[in-house]
Amino acid sequence: MADMKINVNAVWDGGVKGNGTLKAEYLDTKIAIPASLGGSGNGANPKEILVSSVATCYTATLTFVLSSRNLPVAELTVNSEANISDNEFKIIHYPHIVLSKDATEEQIQSAQRATEAADKGCEVGNLLKKADVKIEIQGKVSLK
Repeated sequence: MADMKINVNAVWDGGVKGNGTLKAEYLDTKIAIPASLGGSGNGANPKEILVSSVATCYTATLTFVLSSRNLPVAELTVNSEANISDNEFKIIHYPHIVLSKDATEEQIQSAQRATEAADKGCEVGNLLKKADVKIEIQGKVSLK
């Protein structure tokens, strides 16, 4: 991985019931403590930011893998879901790759394999796996 420097600025106002902002070069979002923990709930909480980060990494990596395979991608969506409990943190990515209607069976299979390859190549996901976060992929490939 190439060297990278990232600057993030968090500003908070109003104590536990308050909220704040989180800003980076291309990120500007409200942050807050969840209402279930006594906060205002008027912003993204840390776990949402974490899951958003791994979903973004997975999606970008999948886009790169699909492009490198020269697949005729018409649409790509990734929904990600986290299940968090006292004894487990699990993230499931649900990528849906839509190929052009004239895609071959070989291209369809390659797109399906790409969903797993992207999981292996996602650096943020790999960091989380080292912290015992479970990540699953339940991909779908269809034709337009």
